[in-house]
Amino acid sequence: MRYRTMPHKEDKLSILGFGCMRFPTTPEQKIDEEKALQMLRHAYQNGVNYFDTAWPYHGGESELLLGKFIRECDRSKLRIATKLPSWLIQKPEDLESYLDQQLEHLQTDYIDYYLLHSMNTGFLTNLLANDVFTFLDKMKKKGKIRHAGFSFHDKYPVFKKVVDVYQWDFCQIQLNFFDTAYQAGLRGLKYAASKGMGVIVMEPLRGGKLVNQLPSEVEALWDKSDSIRTPVDRALRWVWNLPEVTLLLSGMTTIEQLLENLMIADTCQANELSHKELNIYNKVRKIYQDKIPVPCTGCRYCMQCPHKVNIPDCFGVYMDAHMFGNKERHTREYQWFVEEEERADKCVNCGACVSKCPQHIDIPKELKKVAVYFKD
Repeated sequence: MRYRTMPHKEDKLSILGFGCMRFPTTPEQKIDEEKALQMLRHAYQNGVNYFDTAWPYHGGESELLLGKFIRECDRSKLRIATKLPSWLIQKPEDLESYLDQQLEHLQTDYIDYYLLHSMNTGFLTNLLANDVFTFLDKMKKKGKIRHAGFSFHDKYPVFKKVVDVYQWDFCQIQLNFFDTAYQAGLRGLKYAASKGMGVIVMEPLRGGKLVNQLPSEVEALWDKSDSIRTPVDRALRWVWNLPEVTLLLSGMTTIEQLLENLMIADTCQANELSHKELNIYNKVRKIYQDKIPVPCTGCRYCMQCPHKVNIPDCFGVYMDAHMFGNKERHTREYQWFVEEEERADKCVNCGACVSKCPQHIDIPKELKKVAVYFKD
């Protein structure tokens, strides 16, 4: 296992972090504790020291399961991360109340890396109103948390605003070789690093979409590389190639996934990819981009729709289905993640969104295509 040091801190963190949101489950969709604990133990024995969970993962079971694992280990050798459930905070007293419950779940006296979960404009506004930074400073002094950070799901200008509003120790962003300009993106990575922050990367495989059922033209490009690697290796190695990345999180479900990730983590270094290899990544990204059926950037300027259609999310799943070529999977995602009353078939062609779109998309026309695609 290779390690990188958190900027301005003494913590040496394994470059592979264990994301505790995709544990193996039973037929009843409960965590399979025996298999999950086996994976956690094997990761720990092979050098992984960073374990990331959150209040809502696995319906609230993830923190509890990780707590059982923590009790087995030398606590001083673990680096535990969990997240404040930002959407549940209604008054200042809630902040420490939820933290105390999480400490109880995790069977520990302190959290090494405590994040404000899923920062966006709305959550930030609410947390500021509840004096969240006084809370973080107080908890650091009490020793309940060691380092304060945030995870992020919004646009780059919002990311920059969040970074500048407090003296953070670290942040967590989505980044992979395809999503270089999505949300915080590479600009956000560079900006956070320039502020002396550690950067944790999530979704390095984009939920597995970058490594499963590769288009033939993508496989042909990879065949031109000087190195023979698996799709997982290529995706993880691209993230680890970035020197500003402290570690990446992988949400592993099987022992086989863990073993592969551990093997790759033993060999990756920053700045190791050649110019030729990086150029192939760029060409692969272009292949996926050329498959996008709607030039939607997810800016959300079209919202709010008078008829409650969630235009960006409808387009997002539709675009992924075309880019990654798995209609069945994305139909399920459409049904799971887009509420029925917010789906494309609820568009009444009022046109209120059209003039707001910076990309000049004929949104009602494209929503009809989305509705037909996911109806078949």
